[in-house]
Amino acid sequence: MSEYKLFAQRIGLVGITNLVGSLSGLILLPILTKNMPVESYGIWVQIIVTVGIVPNIVMLGLPAAMVRYLPSVKKAEDFQDIFYSFLSIVILTGFSASLMVYLLAGSIASVLFDGNTLAVQILSAIIFLESLNGILFNYFRATQQIKKHSVLLVTKTVLFIVLVSFFVLMGEGLTGALAGLLTKDIVLLLATTVIIGAEIGIKRPRFTNIKEYLSFGLPNVPGSMSQWVVNSSDRYVISGFLGTSAVGLYSPGYTLGNIVRMFLAPLNFMLPMILSKYYDENNLDEVKKILSYSLKYFLAVGIPAVFGLSFLSEQILLILSTPEIASKGYQITPFVALSALVFGVFIIFEKVIYLEKKTKTIGKIWMFAAVLNFGLNILIIPYIGIIGAAGTTLLSFIVGLCLIAYYSSKYLKFDVNFRFISKSLFASILMSLIVISWDPVNLFDALVMIGICAVFYFAVLILLKGFAKEEIEFFKNLIRP
Repeated sequence: MSEYKLFAQRIGLVGITNLVGSLSGLILLPILTKNMPVESYGIWVQIIVTVGIVPNIVMLGLPAAMVRYLPSVKKAEDFQDIFYSFLSIVILTGFSASLMVYLLAGSIASVLFDGNTLAVQILSAIIFLESLNGILFNYFRATQQIKKHSVLLVTKTVLFIVLVSFFVLMGEGLTGALAGLLTKDIVLLLATTVIIGAEIGIKRPRFTNIKEYLSFGLPNVPGSMSQWVVNSSDRYVISGFLGTSAVGLYSPGYTLGNIVRMFLAPLNFMLPMILSKYYDENNLDEVKKILSYSLKYFLAVGIPAVFGLSFLSEQILLILSTPEIASKGYQITPFVALSALVFGVFIIFEKVIYLEKKTKTIGKIWMFAAVLNFGLNILIIPYIGIIGAAGTTLLSFIVGLCLIAYYSSKYLKFDVNFRFISKSLFASILMSLIVISWDPVNLFDALVMIGICAVFYFAVLILLKGFAKEEIEFFKNLIRP
């Protein structure tokens, strides 16, 4: 029980941390949308989308290799060699990518960023810093320094919100927002470098076994790229066909629906470490139990979140943005919220493939989903608009989930607990009656309603015996000192 308690407490800590991070988009939404033109906000969204993919490509899948291999390294000198080998490679690839973006800034700006060359030049520096921060932050994950990692993530979020807000409210607009993002990255790079240097020292890398690490990490890159296509490329297609203003209308509803993903983040963070341990010990019963419980608890909060966000989206967007954005964006939220739920289930099934080191299978699935998504976006967006983009995203995730469930079942099957899912759906439908009858007029009113709905939902779920007695007792013990 003590191991489960530690695991669950770490998930709770990471969950709170990611809650803060996930809400940063909503916190900044009114500041950005009410202080810059919708076209400029659309360019900001494009910048954030680009930052979401380029550093992941630049890192060559090495963060995944770090999490997989570093925990089992015993000798300090071997540990240093692996870490600094990874960091050196990312410095080289990150600088190369950054330089390329800077040199091609004019062309990239004319195609994707409404001709704003300065924004792309700033983006080139952000890409380099984000790549370095990505590998440095992953050090704390690989060494299971969860508290330190969480503190750094919260610091990252707070700096992001404060600095971007400061520059925008000072009237600096899009350029100011990008300056805030750049400043945040510089501060974090300095902080993590000092902390890691103090912990393990500095050593010249020998690049020992680097071929093995790259062979594990590189197959993750096509998967990451394809995952990005499914998640974010619709903004590029929308911009190409409808302009950056349409991106500005689309993104707030997308951001709101994507809140469901914050419930997945702690599981996705912790599961590779804990599952690898039991799997390497050939303790498959524990692996199955953890996967089953992870799926259950994600759905327990994810399903009602989809219902609540879908019915509340227009009111929340009216509170946080402008009437123009709310009138269009609220239609996007239900599709994205359900897509996020499907994605969460996908990620849990994906862990089985990860344990088998069949990362190429994951990459192929994401590539198929990406081709489907991108092709449908090009066909549908010119005729249906932003609603079509949201619909194709949902369809792509559903197809991906079907494929990952099929392939993972070949290696290991675990209890999906369909009875619990039906109970959660029933409780969510009852909860939705409260949401429909309540029309929040301000943020405080909306938060009160969300709290009441959450209590009502879990009360119904407990009455329906959605959780066993030992599970309820476990959570009671979890919060006791």
